[in-house]
Amino acid sequence: MLEMKHPHHVSSLFIVAGIVVIGIAHATTAADWPTNRGNATRTGSVDNTSGPKTAKVIWVQKSTDHFVAAPVPAGDSLLVSSLAAFNTSSFQSLAIDPASTKRIKWAKSVPYLKLPTVCAPAVAGNLVVFGDGMHQTDGAILHGVRLDNGLPLWQYSVPGQLVHLEGAPTIANGRVIIGGGNAGVICVDPSRLELDGKEVDSSAAQTILDARWKELQAKYEQEKKVDPDFAIPPSEDSLPKAKPKLVWQAGAGKWHVDAAVAVTSDHVLVASAFLDAEKAGDRALISLKLQDGSQVWRTPLKHNPWAGPTVAGDVAIVGCSSVRLEPKAASHAQGEVVAVTLTDGSVKWRKEIPAGVVSAIAVSNGLGVFTATDGCVRAWDVATGQERWKTDRSAPYFASPAIAGEVVYVADLKGRIQALNLSNGQQLWSLDLATDPAIQAPGMVYGGPVVSGGRLYVATCNLDTANKLPTAVICIGDK
Repeated sequence: MLEMKHPHHVSSLFIVAGIVVIGIAHATTAADWPTNRGNATRTGSVDNTSGPKTAKVIWVQKSTDHFVAAPVPAGDSLLVSSLAAFNTSSFQSLAIDPASTKRIKWAKSVPYLKLPTVCAPAVAGNLVVFGDGMHQTDGAILHGVRLDNGLPLWQYSVPGQLVHLEGAPTIANGRVIIGGGNAGVICVDPSRLELDGKEVDSSAAQTILDARWKELQAKYEQEKKVDPDFAIPPSEDSLPKAKPKLVWQAGAGKWHVDAAVAVTSDHVLVASAFLDAEKAGDRALISLKLQDGSQVWRTPLKHNPWAGPTVAGDVAIVGCSSVRLEPKAASHAQGEVVAVTLTDGSVKWRKEIPAGVVSAIAVSNGLGVFTATDGCVRAWDVATGQERWKTDRSAPYFASPAIAGEVVYVADLKGRIQALNLSNGQQLWSLDLATDPAIQAPGMVYGGPVVSGGRLYVATCNLDTANKLPTAVICIGDK
């Protein structure tokens, strides 16, 4: 759960999530980013490439938007969601080619997106899935759009109080999972769509929507010829809305799941929090059957599992914290890391730390690497929980680490990026986003850095500066 002060809202914003599961018939490709941090081990890298060995800045996209979620690489694009002025929504596809003369390939905002959007998307083939809504809004919409041009494919509306779609979706076994707040866990099948009162498959729906979009564009071109001063470009919001079929729902009104779920071959792991202010929810890690949503086991937790589960062999590892993503509260946070056996939910080990863990743990080479609110990065043995190394204190961390090859990449709340040796935590290089002459964009990093094609991508936010300081999406690489 994220609690933050935004310059355009005096009340605190709380990010809460449950789960939505959506069916998709698709085989994984190299361009896919099917879950939070790219995979169930949460490494922030899926293409098996090493990251940059130097802190060379390749390109920078300056903005006034707040990039709360992590960027997501998808083929030749980088997908970013953000909060624009007055908490309006923005979702963009950026060209990753350094030579590109047009960085923004396509963008979505109002009126198509009606609620704030701080959700990192999931990608499968040409399908991009992301959710909207935040704590101060009720109800949310899950969006399916095309990667190549951003045109809508379908929408699934999730009504209700404390319903928000903010956690990154997961696409696995033909289904997609996303945080949904008080809605609990919802399973829908987007290969079976309702469009204009009829059930159609996804291919037929896309054909219908493409034809309708061409009609709207043709009408606009004709209106420009008649009266160019008053011709209004077509809006995607004018397209008919295809709706995926509901399959099952579980936990509505019982759980509050802020983080993305993790999916094994047949189970869904759910990190549920208890909301102190609302006196609602269940502070536990829960396993469900992917097929029908029935509960397999439940393991209670001492602190809220804002970090969400990471799959590491036969265990799930979850980081927990007594505070949310609120910078002013970071100094007095307490937390724990718990390893739970996947088969029955029994605790293999658990260890408390004098800090909160609010982002996903990354697992590689038998090490669970995680950041914490005390400004330390820690690496623990997955099998035993024994600490292998810990870095010195710096600024607090809210963002997950990325691991590519033998290097860990982390970014803190003062906008400093570090590359660390995976085996011992030794610093390899660092980059200050505020002072680097190629960037000069001070900002906090909430969404973790990601690696794709040998390059590192990171995005910043400045939620407490009333838009006085620029934010940026940065590409770092050796070439």
